[in-house]
Amino acid sequence: MIFKAVKAKYPEITLVGTVGPFCEGSDYEDGWALAHKLGIPIVDEHYYQSPGWFLNNQHFYDTYLRGATTRVYLGEYASHNGPRTSTIETALSEAIYMLSLERNGDVVAMSSYAPLLAKEGDTQWNPDMIYFNNTQVKPTTGYYVQKLFGNNAGDKYARTAVTLLNENGRALPDNDRNAPLLKRFASSCVIDTKTNIATVKIANLLPFEVKTTLKLENLGPASVNATMTVLSGEPDRRDVRPAEPKDITLDSSTSLALKPFSLTVLSFPLK
Repeated sequence: MIFKAVKAKYPEITLVGTVGPFCEGSDYEDGWALAHKLGIPIVDEHYYQSPGWFLNNQHFYDTYLRGATTRVYLGEYASHNGPRTSTIETALSEAIYMLSLERNGDVVAMSSYAPLLAKEGDTQWNPDMIYFNNTQVKPTTGYYVQKLFGNNAGDKYARTAVTLLNENGRALPDNDRNAPLLKRFASSCVIDTKTNIATVKIANLLPFEVKTTLKLENLGPASVNATMTVLSGEPDRRDVRPAEPKDITLDSSTSLALKPFSLTVLSFPLK
């Protein structure tokens, strides 16, 4: 009733519905059924889960209906461990999941993190993005991951493929045995068509360095100056910030050594 009344009087307003506070169950199912029935343009999804859930559900939106009237606003989400703290592990599991959100940008119109601000000693919910007291502001590691994604967004997704090789140079098959490795390494490439800047994000949640070759033949540049920003640290650290960006040169096939428990962001202009 409210949706129809507001839409009739204010057709310029985009109305956002909801499908409840969980990613399954009766609220979720009934909410989506109503959204499709009424043609609600966007619905809000919520979920807070463990790092393992985010790693195991990177294909969550791959099976959503393409071209549907209703798209997703992932309005609240966060990865949390037992004590509900934000660490490198939780932040990188969120980063890996956010790479899948970029891949599914035709379905996921928007996303926003857990509650933004929380005062130490007087919080109603954990985890949050930024904690503060009367004299200090304390951004979490999750905040810096969100900032790296927000400052390096795009409006076009470039298809990517990841192949993991063993020490003998052979590709690891995508099977149950290798699933723990394959789920802890992910990448994405987006392009900002207004600035003609491409950004490659690579998340490595493995406990060892990964030597990789970045192949950019399909993006055009034979050689290009890029900016690289890396966030890394021990998995239980709570005070990690990205290192200062540094300039590197990329060609059509560039070798990189990715630190354990790291997020690497490469940004460069296209020809």
